[in-house]
Amino acid sequence: MTELVVTNLDRRYTGVSATSAAVVRLQAARHAMVLAGHPLPGCPDPVTLTEARTLTRSPPEGRRAAIWHTRRAAEMRAGLVARDLLGLPIRLVHTVAAPRPGSPLDRWMLRRMDALIATTPEAADLLPRPATVVPHGIDTERWRPAADRAAAWGQTGHGGARGIACVGGIRGQKGTDRFVEACVEVLPRHPDVTALVIGGVAPGDAAFAEKLRETVRAAGLGGRILFLGEVPSERMPDLVRGLDLLVALPRYEGFGVAPLEAMASGVPFLATAAGHYREIAHDGTAGRIVARDAAAGALDAMLSDPAALAAMGATARARAVADHGVAAEVAGIERVYEAVWAGRSARARSAS
Repeated sequence: MTELVVTNLDRRYTGVSATSAAVVRLQAARHAMVLAGHPLPGCPDPVTLTEARTLTRSPPEGRRAAIWHTRRAAEMRAGLVARDLLGLPIRLVHTVAAPRPGSPLDRWMLRRMDALIATTPEAADLLPRPATVVPHGIDTERWRPAADRAAAWGQTGHGGARGIACVGGIRGQKGTDRFVEACVEVLPRHPDVTALVIGGVAPGDAAFAEKLRETVRAAGLGGRILFLGEVPSERMPDLVRGLDLLVALPRYEGFGVAPLEAMASGVPFLATAAGHYREIAHDGTAGRIVARDAAAGALDAMLSDPAALAAMGATARARAVADHGVAAEVAGIERVYEAVWAGRSARARSAS
């Protein structure tokens, strides 16, 4: 009998998808569980929402109810329909990453959840009811350093002796323009470096993306600042471990998992103070946090000292393994589940 349903109702492979997949891979060995909606890499094949409702029509043996774990507004709605309209014996646990108030409807749904998980204290403080703080973790086996970084970069086929990248949807919120502007200024001083812009373009951001490509063409850097589009998730670990540096300069970020993936791959990061970046930078030993107008100067300085960059990458890997493994996230989530199954309110401020 199914005791846990994890929902994934977005076809796109987003940061939410990546963090969900890392957790589900471990949860599948712990629970009689199903993934409902769209597939996630390395996870059990998904079932439909209709099948998930059928599988949780009766409580699992030894439990009062099954748990549905949701991470998006559409998934909360599906859970509320199943529990409150269809009367299924389920409990709803929802994870929130974004440190923003949300719409009135979202806040109403959040109040209807049986338990809330926030990935940062900032996100927890904005929720309409208490939440348990469980930061995201990373699969440090999937994301691991290259035995030979130069060789790993060469295998990407993107040219140059070294690579840097930004990862995420190409739009203003993600600061893709900031990355491109910094690269246009800095790359002429580092002829061995190729920069990658990795991420898809939503229809509403097509003009924004084309303007960035025109900026690159006008600078004569079309062969050195490459727009790869969306890269399949199974190819990303090999690509990231070949980098010398990951750059994340968003205007807003809920949590931001790409720097953690880089850290676990032995790659340091340069970032603005968004999401959870300041905490995972570990006082500048694993990543560097800068003001937006200092990004180009910091990028230039970091690329100018390959030995220091490599040392920071080694520290980043050690920090990722010691402090940011996905097992710690799963353990925190499990404590919330057990509280829900025991009929207690999961109101702790931290599960770390």
